[in-house]
Amino acid sequence: MGVPDEAAGATARALAELVRAPAALTVPGDVLAGGAAGPLPVLASVALYWAGMALNDHADRALDAVERPARPIPSGRVRPGTALAVAAGLTGAGLALAAWDGRRTLRAALPLAAAVWAYDLGLKDTPFGPATMAAARALNVRLGGPADGWAVGAVAAHTFGVTVLSRGEVGGGGPARAATALASTAVAAALGARMARPGAVAVYAVRVGGAQVRAFRDPRAATVRAATGAGVLGLLPLQAALVGARGRPVAASALGAAHPLARALARKVSPT
Repeated sequence: MGVPDEAAGATARALAELVRAPAALTVPGDVLAGGAAGPLPVLASVALYWAGMALNDHADRALDAVERPARPIPSGRVRPGTALAVAAGLTGAGLALAAWDGRRTLRAALPLAAAVWAYDLGLKDTPFGPATMAAARALNVRLGGPADGWAVGAVAAHTFGVTVLSRGEVGGGGPARAATALASTAVAAALGARMARPGAVAVYAVRVGGAQVRAFRDPRAATVRAATGAGVLGLLPLQAALVGARGRPVAASALGAAHPLARALARKVSPT
């Protein structure tokens, strides 16, 4: 009994690492900021996010074998075909959930899924990569409904900056990348403050911007990696402010409470 149980646990952990499971806590806030009232758009969003993470590792498997050999595919814990099947299955599940919610949600989910696959399979390492990822997050907000433009812009600006910074996670990043990330955080905070309480948005700006300042001062890979992780999870306070501005204090409080939980889980499974 012990050996099969241990094998199942190892497989579950490998799959959790493949899809960056804890980072999915940052996904529902996009859809809630867009006005989603039911669970289906949230579940569709999480499925598409996890699909993108699995597809990312499938696409990067050769590079990861050199730069990140401990990741699930190069370490041999997940086969490339399994990762691709997980990505395809989760994409199908996300679209099915969106269709179940209604035509409007499906119409929003289709371009989101297309952006995810286009980013991972071709655009990620091009100059269009950060903009494509920002567009995917903006579409994720739209998945929740006819969102306020300030919310869409804030989430997109944040994502653009974090994506630019993430390009230095392995080899280190120059000051220009960190400065771009800082500027994007400032734009996200300014846009968010147009609809949310400035004090609530300031919490986001301090947490994310502080890590980016450290990356600006010390562009070594470890510092950049830490700042990228802080940026991924730091979206939660911004989302909490945006959702609170929509008159949903309970959901906003839940997002705020999810931030320390996500940070704790990230110590076990990396969000990047």
